Amino acid sequence: MKKVITKTKKSARKKPKKAKPSTISAEKVRGGEKIKKVEKKTTTKKKVEKKEVKKKAIKPARYLESIGKRKTALARVRIFTKGKKEILVNAKPYQNYFFTPELQQVATDSLRKMKSLDKFKVLVKVRGGGIYAQAEAVRHGIARTLVKFNPDFRKRLRKAGYLTRDPRVRERKKFGLKRARRAPQWQKR
Repeated sequence: MKKVITKTKKSARKKPKKAKPSTISAEKVRGGEKIKKVEKKTTTKKKVEKKEVKKKAIKPARYLESIGKRKTALARVRIFTKGKKEILVNAKPYQNYFFTPELQQVATDSLRKMKSLDKFKVLVKVRGGGIYAQAEAVRHGIARTLVKFNPDFRKRLRKAGYLTRDPRVRERKKFGLKRARRAPQWQKR
């Protein structure tokens, strides 16, 4: 008795693949609202489903932006006229970020000078340098932004010295020396 082995075609054994549903979308604008039509096609049911999703066109809040600097600290300041009147530094209230009253005073000096501490929402992203340099960079950035908001503020802020970028930066170390100018201690023998 011989065993008869019959071979079947591989294609006959495989199950037919299910097609993934494809989506076609189109957007229309009616009266400030975006209407998105989504069509889903499925091969198994052979039905076309249509959905309308309404999206309101959100206008971004308008703001004035400038950059303040001090040593290696850099502060990007945005001032909003609308919204809750607060000062946020790196997504924290400025009282939490600048923990001493002196640093808080330095950071908000330019707003205090123009008597507009409660008139703006101020968002600040600050990086680099030490905490005091960051506070001065925030002051410099807010002063620059206030001048963009109202050019009449320029004279008073300039006189107070808040628009001047303090040019003092740490001097670089030279080779053969311990620091920028500190020489190694001299030994007689």
